Order: sequence, then structure tokens, then C-alpha cells
Amino acid sequence: MKKGCMLYGSLFIVGVLLLFLACVAIVKAVLNDGESLRGDGVGLVELKGMIVDGQETVRQLRELKKDDRVKAVVLRIDSPGGVVGPSQEIYAAVKGLAKVKKVVVSMGSVAASGGYYAAAPATLIYANPGTITGSIGVLMKFSNIEGLMDKVGLKAFTIKTGKFKDVGSPVRPMSDEERSMLQGVIDSTHQQFIKAVAEGRRLPVEKVRAIADGRIFSGEQALAEKLVDKIGTLQDAVEEAGRLAGLKGEPELIRPPKKKTRIFSVLTERAEQRLEQFSGSDSGVSLDYRLGW
Repeated sequence: MKKGCMLYGSLFIVGVLLLFLACVAIVKAVLNDGESLRGDGVGLVELKGMIVDGQETVRQLRELKKDDRVKAVVLRIDSPGGVVGPSQEIYAAVKGLAKVKKVVVSMGSVAASGGYYAAAPATLIYANPGTITGSIGVLMKFSNIEGLMDKVGLKAFTIKTGKFKDVGSPVRPMSDEERSMLQGVIDSTHQQFIKAVAEGRRLPVEKVRAIADGRIFSGEQALAEKLVDKIGTLQDAVEEAGRLAGLKGEPELIRPPKKKTRIFSVLTERAEQRLEQFSGSDSGVSLDYRLGW
């Protein structure tokens, strides 16, 4: 009798589980069908905060580039800039996307330095009147704690393979030769920034160079300098993207699919980013397109 009850109970549980799985499958199918039936629209990608790793933004831009329903893309930027390499990767992704689809940038409270770098190749750039933008420049920051170490009686020793390997060390003065080498790197990346803005905004290189001294602009000032095209909100940018794409009425916003991540991966990635921000890079040097605050 007990065995019969256990058997029927097990069959009941299995039946409920199968029914649940069938319901989940049906819901997914319905959602997928709904997704496929959705009409054309405007894609939306958000670039927020310090630019440390541009891969997620690049991935989203590529997803929208491949999506046939996306007829134009709005890139919302609210960033003071960040590390040079990732800023350039996002710039390249925006530039590539703009060749096949209209890209309209909407600047939030700040879109400066690397944030502006990413915006430069867009089809059209909107800014709010009080948006902080510009800051076309490059910086490196160093600290020297040699005097503090002397006071507490600490000594540091470095073994290296070349005279420049510990450039920027906080425990010794920087030599003139090291300063000259670093200035060369700064000048090179600065010229890359100037060229990117001149090409993206279709401005003479000399005009860009004249304002590429790290100065910031309000949205209204940037409009006068032709660094942006129009004054307007995110909604204005979305509507403009729809018009450029030939869409009628208020365009539907299409966001790129979210990246599937495991919690362990998220935790390790955040830990790595924290370490990168703390240490700068393997050599202890961080080269940034960002506001010099």
C-alpha cells in the first residue's frame, strides 16, 4: 500500500514538473513570437560613468548593427571619459555603425574627453544647454611619497630590466629623460584625439587643435564651436533618429539584448576593474582621456 502511494506521489510530482516546463516553453515561444512581430524602431545604447572597459558598449553597438529592425541608433553618453584604449574602441564601433545606420548622440550631464571622443564620429550630436563637454586632451597623474618614506624610515628597492621599466615610480624623482619620454606618448595620443575629432566633425585640424587644450564647454558653447550639432534632450535625439531613418510617428525604442553573465563572473570582473583603477596598468601608468579632476 505504501509503495503504491509512493509511486503515485512520484508520478504526480513528475507530471507537475513536466507541466511547469511545458508552460515555460510556451511562454518563451510566445515572447519570441512577440519579439519577431515587433516593428522597426530606433536602437538605444547607454554609455555611463568612467570608461574603463569598452567591450560591453562595443557589443551592444554591434548587436544593434546586426538587427534589421533597428533603422537608426541613439547613443546616450553620460561620462567624464576614461582610459585611452577603451575610448578608442568605442569610437571605432560608433564610426563603423555610422557607415551603415544613422547614429545620433544624446549628451547627458557630462560627455567630456573620452566621452566626447566616443561621440565624435556620430551622424548627429545633441547636447543639453548645460552639458559639460569638450576637454580634448590627455593626462597622466603621478604621486611621489619619497619624502614621507624618509620620515618614517622606509626604503624602497627596484630591480628592473630597462631604465624606463619603473617610470612614474612614487618612491623616487622622475628624471628629465623619463619626463621627455612620457611627454612624447602624451603628444602622440593627443594628436590621435585631435585627428579623430577633426574627421568625425568634419572640421579643419587646426581649428580643433586651437581648442584642444583640455578646456571644457557648456552645450551652448560647444554648439558655437561646432563640436555638437543641436541643443536638445534625449527625446529630441530619439525623434531625430526616427526622422533620419524614415520612420513615421514616435519611434519604438529597441535595446540590445542583455549580456548573459554568471554571478561569479560579475564579481571577478568588478574586482579586476577595481584593481585596474587602483594600479593604473601593469607598469603603474594610466593614460587617460578624462576630465582632470
